[in-house]
Amino acid sequence: MKLSPRDAPGYFARPDANSTGLLIYGEDAMRVALKRQQVIAALIGPEGEAEMRLTRIPGSELRKDPAMLLDALKAQSFFPGPRVAFLEEASDTLTKPVSAALQDWRPGDAQLIVTAGALKATSALRKLFEGHKSACAVGIYNDPPSREEIEADLAKSGLKEVDRSAMEALSALARELDPGDFRQTVEKVALYKLGDSSPLSPQEVALCAPLSSEAELDEMLHVVAEGRSAEIGPMMSRLEGQGMAAVTLIIMATRHFRALYSVASDPGGPAQGAARARPPIFGPRRDRMLRQAQGWGAFRLESALGILTDTDLQLRSAGQHAPALALVERCFIRLAMLSSRG
Repeated sequence: MKLSPRDAPGYFARPDANSTGLLIYGEDAMRVALKRQQVIAALIGPEGEAEMRLTRIPGSELRKDPAMLLDALKAQSFFPGPRVAFLEEASDTLTKPVSAALQDWRPGDAQLIVTAGALKATSALRKLFEGHKSACAVGIYNDPPSREEIEADLAKSGLKEVDRSAMEALSALARELDPGDFRQTVEKVALYKLGDSSPLSPQEVALCAPLSSEAELDEMLHVVAEGRSAEIGPMMSRLEGQGMAAVTLIIMATRHFRALYSVASDPGGPAQGAARARPPIFGPRRDRMLRQAQGWGAFRLESALGILTDTDLQLRSAGQHAPALALVERCFIRLAMLSSRG
């Protein structure tokens, strides 16, 4: 049976204890692993592994001994309760022993959980589970978690009171971070709010969010937008030492100034523009960008975007021989000087 993306989250949270097995496949190994952990924990409980009710079988080991999977399904634990046989890193080359194990499965045997990488629609392993009457297959794609999934993670961590702006901030983080980092962030937020019954705020989310690898680049963009030209040279030297490309700097600066222009030119005013921004701007960063947009105004921001576009074209020109980072530094200083004239 094939699980749809709509039904999969519910199944991961409350898997069928009487099912023969489940195949979870996907390109992102971390996303697959998180869903596998959730399913196994729901089936055997938090003490299942300690009570030896979980058997792990690497795909490489099953290739050497095809019978070990069926043995794991039939083996009994010293402790009562449901059991799971977990086959990891499977591929189509293991279809035959997996098929044999599914055929010999009987009620009371361990449930079979299989994880694999990306599988095409023609995959023999995928077809085996999709065509089985009491086993399921589900693909995990690189989509950010839905609002419902985020709320479920928060509730599981003990957080039930969440400000609407804080939920928007978490949704934005979910789109930026990989699943493992986002899960750790939710756990960090839950620890931060331990014993605090007040609703979670976007400022608290920002405090708990991991520092971006581009944090210094973000600060550089703020320095330029705030007209602090004296700080640009030293920061450019640090970014150059980190291997930052000139084109990347221009692209990120253009994105920042477009966001400011969108805020400044909103018919309802900059505050309403900041609230409508996509992706959402939250926490202290929102206040800072709002001040920048108000200080620049839409007219001067149009001029700034023109300077950035000209520099971008110059960097990409076939006849360009000047040092690329020097051109970007000159562009940033021009922008900072333009800001300080406001």
